[in-house]
Amino acid sequence: MTTKYTFIYDGECPFCNHFAELLEIKSKITNIEFIDGRKNSTLINSLLTKGYDLDKGAILLKGEEIFHGAEAINTICKKIKNPSGSLLFILSRVFKSKKRTKLLFPLLITARRFALISKGVSTSLV
Repeated sequence: MTTKYTFIYDGECPFCNHFAELLEIKSKITNIEFIDGRKNSTLINSLLTKGYDLDKGAILLKGEEIFHGAEAINTICKKIKNPSGSLLFILSRVFKSKKRTKLLFPLLITARRFALISKGVSTSLV
């Protein structure tokens, strides 16, 4: 039985949105669903009550397991095999390392906040 993955991201964040598009189109991961958290408040509120805040990072569901933030990015990047795009190739190589992901992740969150503020969009999803 193949494990199903669900990648939940902030569709208003240009970085998050582009990463999700790259994953969907070029990662060759076949058993994954992509959900824009801004369009699914019920799911976001359910995850928030469990302590997973999309404002603090993407969320990856793997069966019953929940990965959040740096751990979600690291886990999904480990699934990428032979991506067809050069940017996804670089991102997957950088974020396959748990140590690099933990080090760089706070910068990603800060970039997301600046991007949303510059677009005039709320950084909070709930």
